[in-house]
Amino acid sequence: MNSNLQNATALAGRVLLALIFVLSGFNKIGGFNGTAAYMTSMGLPFASLLLVLTIAMELGGGLLLVVGWQTRWVALAFFLWLIPVTLVFHTTSHNPGEAQNQMIHFLKNVSIMGGMLQLFAFGPGAWSLDGRRRNA
Repeated sequence: MNSNLQNATALAGRVLLALIFVLSGFNKIGGFNGTAAYMTSMGLPFASLLLVLTIAMELGGGLLLVVGWQTRWVALAFFLWLIPVTLVFHTTSHNPGEAQNQMIHFLKNVSIMGGMLQLFAFGPGAWSLDGRRRNA
């Protein structure tokens, strides 16, 4: 594969993986109280603190993926973070009609986890801050 095409594809992949987290982080800021209440209803203690950490992870980690800085470690952090998030929020539903929706979210998260493992294993590509440091 042409190296420019490979690096452009790696950049596009990082941006697409990061997009869901960056947007979700911004949405959680705007709906902070509602999101904290939902987290509390799911049995999480210290929901406001966990929500601040979640926003930092989603926004900070997402932006780090976009620019490709510390990409392997950020991807590993996202992978590990998604394990409890997926198990807590997307494995059961109190409403039988919601079961299919939760399965879709569960599989979405598992797929994102696969993308994060790919980033961890293969890195961000040359069009990244990590790639620039390697080539400097």
